[in-house]
Amino acid sequence: MARPRKPLLSRERIVGAASALVDAEGLDAVSTRRLAAQLGVSGPSLYNHFRNKDEILDAVADAVSAKVDLSMFDESDPRDWRTALHDWAVSYRAALTEHPNIVPVLARGPGRRPAGLRVADAVFGAMVRAGWPPAQATRIGALMRYFITGSALGSFARGFVDDETAYDPGDYPHLGQAHLLADRQEEIDEGAFETGLRALLDGLTAQYPTAATAARAGGAGRSRADGP
Repeated sequence: MARPRKPLLSRERIVGAASALVDAEGLDAVSTRRLAAQLGVSGPSLYNHFRNKDEILDAVADAVSAKVDLSMFDESDPRDWRTALHDWAVSYRAALTEHPNIVPVLARGPGRRPAGLRVADAVFGAMVRAGWPPAQATRIGALMRYFITGSALGSFARGFVDDETAYDPGDYPHLGQAHLLADRQEEIDEGAFETGLRALLDGLTAQYPTAATAARAGGAGRSRADGP
């Protein structure tokens, strides 16, 4: 009986294997040699699809970006710019918290990654359509990325040990309950994200009337350098 054929090597198989490895063990665990062994192929065969490890990690990062919901930025969507930013931020953070080990790659920006560029394009385009000046729309996109990726890089609650003797009240009089934070990680981290997001959006909402007036006054005189 003929032996079953192995599935053909593809970019999708490589990215899937690399993503699983990053999730389980972190960025440093990824190597072309290890991926080739897991996929049952020779090392050089990977180079038919990717030039090096960095390109593989870029593809893993872009696969995460592709999970982010962008429907709220469609011109047919009825959500206003503030609601759209909120809903997008929640979707973006959810994608990142599922794959926290790839966040440092995503934090470097989209580079040439197609899905990452679609995210940047959608945010910028929606803000300009909403009446923000292009330069401010660029800053909003940057600000949101800083906030969202920063929130996904680690857990505040997990930053404290669960040993009630670790924080001497003589040295830290206000940390008597800090050892209990880890048990409430999701509640604390999600609450902190929502609190920060609301504060950020409140600030932008306060700036919006002046910014929109300036954008209307600028009209056709806007510079291409104002946008990304």
